[in-house]
Amino acid sequence: MLTSDRLHGILPAIPTPVHSDDTIHVEATQTLVRYLRAQGVDGFVPLGGTGEYGALDHAQRIRMVELLASEVKNELPIIAGVLDPGYHDAMRAARDFSAAGADALLVLTPYYTNPTQEGIRDYYLRYADQSPVPILIYEIPYRTRISIAPEVLHELSRHERIIGMKACNTDMWHFLRTVAGVDPSFTVLSGEDTLFPMHVAAGARGGILVTASLLPAAWRRIHALASSGELQQALALHRQLIPLMSMAFAETNPGPMKAVMDLIGVDAPDMLAPLRQPDPVLAGNLRRELAKQLEAFGAK
Repeated sequence: MLTSDRLHGILPAIPTPVHSDDTIHVEATQTLVRYLRAQGVDGFVPLGGTGEYGALDHAQRIRMVELLASEVKNELPIIAGVLDPGYHDAMRAARDFSAAGADALLVLTPYYTNPTQEGIRDYYLRYADQSPVPILIYEIPYRTRISIAPEVLHELSRHERIIGMKACNTDMWHFLRTVAGVDPSFTVLSGEDTLFPMHVAAGARGGILVTASLLPAAWRRIHALASSGELQQALALHRQLIPLMSMAFAETNPGPMKAVMDLIGVDAPDMLAPLRQPDPVLAGNLRRELAKQLEAFGAK
């Protein structure tokens, strides 16, 4: 059973390589996982927004977890995203992903129904009680349009089967208040590439990051610096990645990233509806910037 002490370092939020018929591209997925393992990542987070969860068929979601499990062989944690808005669909995913090999689940704040804070709390407590594997809270208010109060996160952090969270709230005051009151057994992971060194300096033990699928070596270095108190050096290195991050998120993720992943050997640019291929000019600029960064970090 996965515990919070194994949640640390760099865990890429990985895209889902697909064919034009919306099925998993097995070879590209295997190439991506092997590249990231060789670069020393600390775990894998498939099936989030980066993984185009909402556009994937349920059977293909299960297939993605199975592929990762067969490649990772229990050596690193696999934390599968669960982005369903309703409890029963989300619990079905829990059972199926656990059976496929997921070690934990990254469970999105229930959205669209606009629940109260008490409703959010009750949802996570019920889910954690019933889930076959531990869970992490996925708080991303700019997607769900609802934020979880720090006080609710403090309460949830004391549940033995809620072992951590992916913090994507860009409000640093919210982040600071959250970290200040969570249980010592609970791991906060940054979910924001753009704020990562600040989150680590403020108490995050690592990050679930999008562009770590492209440049894991850079993010591992930033984490090592920030977590050892060398914040200025971490920020200086982070600053070098600002052009890449700006382009990677200029259109809805993972479109720009998928368009350039052939530079790391993953040639599967197809997107799932309603997302489309990014603007060619943007893709070309990102390609040049990624090539430069790969050269700088020796990760060709």
